[in-house]
Amino acid sequence: MTSEHQSVSIICTVRDEADNIAALIDSMLAQTRAADEIVINDCQSVDETPAIVAAYAARYPQIKLVRGGHNISSGRNNAIRHARGPIIASTDAGLTLDPHWLARIVAPIEAGEADLVGGFFHPTPRSLFALALGETNYRRSSEIDPATFLPFGKSMAFRKEVWEAVGGFPEWASHCEDLLFDLAVERAGFRRVFTPEAVVHFAPRSTLRAFIRQYYFYARGDGRAGLWPKRHALRYAVYLALSGLLGIAISQPHLRALVGALVGLGVAAYTHAPYRRLWPKLRGRPFGERLAALVLVLLIRLAGDTAKMIGYPVGVCERRKRHASAK
Repeated sequence: MTSEHQSVSIICTVRDEADNIAALIDSMLAQTRAADEIVINDCQSVDETPAIVAAYAARYPQIKLVRGGHNISSGRNNAIRHARGPIIASTDAGLTLDPHWLARIVAPIEAGEADLVGGFFHPTPRSLFALALGETNYRRSSEIDPATFLPFGKSMAFRKEVWEAVGGFPEWASHCEDLLFDLAVERAGFRRVFTPEAVVHFAPRSTLRAFIRQYYFYARGDGRAGLWPKRHALRYAVYLALSGLLGIAISQPHLRALVGALVGLGVAAYTHAPYRRLWPKLRGRPFGERLAALVLVLLIRLAGDTAKMIGYPVGVCERRKRHASAK
């Protein structure tokens, strides 16, 4: 049953985003379904971000600048507390919204079909490295299982009463806070749907160092939150097995061909999806760039796994310390 039109608030929390905040706000204002309110929370910026937002707010009465919070979770919560709409559409800095994003992401809620909606996100690379990274680490919407997809804070919408019911975003979590929110919503029995047509566009990290840092903190957040232990354990097991195979190849020359074949099959399986996504994007590029991009896939896989294997135990130790101090 279709519900009547309800007020919708777009919320976002930002910190030191002076180089991109205008593009985000412009995309918010260009929505085909206009937001009734745009609440942007500044979380301790030391650059011109709040001044830029304030200048927009002076021209557009639907934009509200608020300040508060110490991390992305507390910043989001502060923005939502200041939001008047019963429907909240959440996004992040450093990206832009497709013109139809808001209309599509709130439609299932306004139709009475969902309490939490997950949109999707498309990489918009600005370099060869970013292109290889985007096609390596980010799946197509057609590769997603809607039943298990957990919405990301950069592209989600929910009823404000859902946020209230689960206690908001967990403010102790500096990373993975959106997944923890999703899981709390799921445990509370609310309805969730995936709407891949509600798209935001983001730029992947532009350097290997920035990517490694990002994935280290993601994995540390997993460890702190106790998320995906089997997935992380499997990664350690795979690399331990790989080390064992390499040891066999060194000590048993007559088995090197067999070991090489096994490792080759494993690498092919691990890189098949990235190469399938990447290859069409390389058409028309010089041979050297295509070769470099294909090598980058392997480097990105290895670097990302290494960052995760370092970050996860750090997060586990932090979680144990936090639990011990709480006793």
